[in-house]
Amino acid sequence: MNSILMGLMLPFLGTSAGAACVFFLVRDLRRNVQRAMTGFAAGVMVAASIWSLLVPAMEQSGHLGRLAFLPAFAGFWLGIAFLLLLDHVIPHLHRSINQVEGPKSRLSRTAMMVLAVTLHNIPEGMAVGVVYAGLPSGSGSITAGAALALALGIAIQNFPEGAIISMPLYAEGKSRGRSFGLGVLSGAVEPLFGVLTILIAALVVPAMPYLLSFAAGAMLYVVVEELIPEMSAGEHSNIGVISFAVGFSLMMALDVALG
Repeated sequence: MNSILMGLMLPFLGTSAGAACVFFLVRDLRRNVQRAMTGFAAGVMVAASIWSLLVPAMEQSGHLGRLAFLPAFAGFWLGIAFLLLLDHVIPHLHRSINQVEGPKSRLSRTAMMVLAVTLHNIPEGMAVGVVYAGLPSGSGSITAGAALALALGIAIQNFPEGAIISMPLYAEGKSRGRSFGLGVLSGAVEPLFGVLTILIAALVVPAMPYLLSFAAGAMLYVVVEELIPEMSAGEHSNIGVISFAVGFSLMMALDVALG
């Protein structure tokens, strides 16, 4: 139980630590720094989606033979549809392109910036939750090391995400304390959705392959819809690409080394 609690809290602590940069840095992050951080986060999420979620989902469906891909296929598209729905019903602001998405709202710019980060923290929390749910279920394709690797990888990529939300808020006139608090708040959904996913998986153990691939689809939606455009916008997009490769290879190494 302690290891599960630690795993659920690690990504949230990563976001909080990144948000705390507002107390130590005096200026907003430069555009190239933000692009590099976004690319790194995208790389981690893609690698985690493949090795920590989709591959175990298909391994758990091995008894289906050549149709072992079906639960992963179905869960993947359900995850895409879920994030597509949230993307349309939750008003949020992509700061890098200064574009509001979702329904019309009277929410402040600050609130929509926080919602944008919160939106893509939801699948990350679900991913950690479903992997840890696989431990007590006795699934041989999910080990304690693999679960820790996923939680640690997401925590590492959440550090720059926390800074990306708190530093711009401070630059726009918010106090350091309020900027930090909003950055922390954006990551609070991760342990919440992690716990909810564990509860669902405990009730319906055969649904594990669907839940694993659901989280993968949701995370890849975020990567393609939001992170890749942000890391590639403007000049010197190679910075984002290199950072993507660093994040991808780091998550791949963690999964193999700890799994």
